[in-house]
Amino acid sequence: MKKIQVVLAFAILLGVFIVAIGRGSVNISTGDIFRVIVYRTFGLGTAPATGVISIIWYSRLPRALLAFVVGASLAVSGAIMQSVLRNPLASSYTLGVSSGASFGASLVLFTGVGAVLPMLTGFTLPAMGFVFGMFTIMLVVAMASKMDGRMNNNTIILVGMVLSLFVNSVTTLLMALYREYAQRLIFWQMGSFSPTHTQGWQTVAILAPITLLGCLLALRYHRELDIMTFGEEQAQLMGINLRQVKWILLLIAAAITGSAIAFVGIIGFVDLVSPHVVRRIFGSRHRLIIPLSAIFGGAFMMLCDLVARTVVSPGELPVGVVSALIGAPFFGYVYFAKGRRAKC
Repeated sequence: MKKIQVVLAFAILLGVFIVAIGRGSVNISTGDIFRVIVYRTFGLGTAPATGVISIIWYSRLPRALLAFVVGASLAVSGAIMQSVLRNPLASSYTLGVSSGASFGASLVLFTGVGAVLPMLTGFTLPAMGFVFGMFTIMLVVAMASKMDGRMNNNTIILVGMVLSLFVNSVTTLLMALYREYAQRLIFWQMGSFSPTHTQGWQTVAILAPITLLGCLLALRYHRELDIMTFGEEQAQLMGINLRQVKWILLLIAAAITGSAIAFVGIIGFVDLVSPHVVRRIFGSRHRLIIPLSAIFGGAFMMLCDLVARTVVSPGELPVGVVSALIGAPFFGYVYFAKGRRAKC
């Protein structure tokens, strides 16, 4: 039964991928999509019309792949966080990754720090976003470790929320001081896969290996994640070094989330929705949860991007708005369902 469900998951992903590439201001047939991919990749077959090649190869295909990679990163990160912290509403955003990345982006946009980093031309903003996102969560874990030697989950979450609020306040202060650049930061914070917002194939080439490596490293700890869902005492009895494993897994989650949002902006709720859907369908074994969360997260992100660029065509909505409109009601459902179970 599980094998059939996995095959169906891949079939759904392929279907969403084809729709995401084929639908837009100009609709393109499935046959043309495959002809372009085969022709550009292997040099086989006849060359489709130049306009079709341009639309698919230089616009929609890298955009769809980028949406998939970002969605996969966020979903896997959410699955790790929820298991490590034993909280169905936990995510890397809870621990300040998005706040740190926003602060790094604000430094680039407001202070012109990119002018002194010529070696990162075109990638200064994502580089600073990633560095500050990682620094924030490392600071959260280090502070939680100092406050509580056992690194209790509630301590980590509390420190993350406090530090996140502080960093957001500093970013807001910068926006008040540099109002002429505030609109650019707000647009970045809402998230977008627009070619003018990202670097197309270059971004895919950078993010795809990071996401793949993060997923493989997380899979390396699938047994520890399974045990940690039963509680910290059970994990310690099974011989798991909780302090070390938490450090490693939290940094993996932060790295793949930080790298994703550094390029495309802050996109929420994917890391909340996808792992819950996967757990409900496939169970609680992380050997399945991690790769299938990547598949469902990527498919969900491609659908959100499709809606974002077609619902008000020729205009475009921020993809973060679309994911929030879908994810926010789900967040409420998870929260209130948890409250009802606690009363029973």
